[in-house]
Amino acid sequence: MATQVYFIGAGPGDPELMTIKGKRIIERADVIIYADSLVNPAVCSCAKEGTEIYQSASLSLDQITEIITNAVGQGKLVARLQSGDPSIYGAIQEQMAILDEKEIEYEVIPGVSSLFAAAAALKTELTIPELSQTVIITRMEGRTPVPDLERLKGLVAHRATVAIFLSASLVENVVAELLKGGYTPETPAAVVYRASWEDEIVVRTTLKRLAEQVKALGIKKQALILVGDFLNSKGKGMRSRLYNKGFKHEFRTS
Repeated sequence: MATQVYFIGAGPGDPELMTIKGKRIIERADVIIYADSLVNPAVCSCAKEGTEIYQSASLSLDQITEIITNAVGQGKLVARLQSGDPSIYGAIQEQMAILDEKEIEYEVIPGVSSLFAAAAALKTELTIPELSQTVIITRMEGRTPVPDLERLKGLVAHRATVAIFLSASLVENVVAELLKGGYTPETPAAVVYRASWEDEIVVRTTLKRLAEQVKALGIKKQALILVGDFLNSKGKGMRSRLYNKGFKHEFRTS
């Protein structure tokens, strides 16, 4: 049986940061459900005439899955658009579980995460040789709890690149946890608001000034907080071995 439901990573905001495969599905879809609080509506501009388009911000899980199952029952192709990449805070697991119960086939199409759009806006690499080779993707505990072993204070000990999602409204708590974990007030930090959107804001700062600057700009959501020495790596002469002329590998033997 041909797949009728596609979960599509709609990217961070810029409609041109949609995968070719995702765009092709949207062009064919009979029904589109998109997270209008986070997904740029311009990604739906390539939909064919007559496509049913639903905004999901005000819908419950039951309402969303009802739209999907009804459409599948009528033989329609469904595109469910998620912000960024569906695998990172995408809340698709619960949707897929219901489709599994109903034995409805679906496919997940990855997208560009706001993390990578933020790194591009900062013109930085998240993994710097001899400085940080690990990226920790996490969030501050709020109304949604986090496992005890994954609280920010405990993660800081790794001194890796830290990307903190869904936490701009809790920025003072974020800073407090990071300082308790051992980061110094002068640790480099950045905030990228609405990465890749036309109204994108990029702030480079330190932990000491992070909360102050986020509040001054009125940023409460749709922002990614990044922390770590990778933010101050330019000009320090750190280079990977990959392109070093003395580093031999299967494609360069001499």
